[in-house]
Amino acid sequence: MELLSIFILLFLSIVLAAVEAFLIPGFGMAGIAALGCFIGANALAFTFYGTVAGFGLLGVSTLLFAGAGYWVFTSRSMDKIALKRNIDSTAASEAQLSIHPGDKGRALTRLALVGNAEIEGRIVEVKSADGFLDEGTPVVVTRVENAQIWVRRK
Repeated sequence: MELLSIFILLFLSIVLAAVEAFLIPGFGMAGIAALGCFIGANALAFTFYGTVAGFGLLGVSTLLFAGAGYWVFTSRSMDKIALKRNIDSTAASEAQLSIHPGDKGRALTRLALVGNAEIEGRIVEVKSADGFLDEGTPVVVTRVENAQIWVRRK
């Protein structure tokens, strides 16, 4: 009965480690439970079968986990689920992408560091490089980075 409990705990630790690695990213409850099952199986081996069997199971189970991890991450089995495409899209609107440094406009809302402005006839979200600007203040674009438009008082 003890041997069956040890094998069940080791099997659960492998399953929970796989769930942690592939389904639930990060170190969460499945990872903690996998570690607990691994420690519990080895503790049962020490308790019921003595020191020699305990260290034997500890060595074998550690090598088994390390070997399985090495095999999974070096074999081509990860290629089937790995992300192979770079994300090169942006959430910027066409109006934001068409604004260039030096374009002029006016603030439509109070720019409390961020607000809306009309630049070259297009309404876009802008960030103020001069601090707070009141509504209707003439502005000029100083820089555009990653579709973020920085303006200052004209």
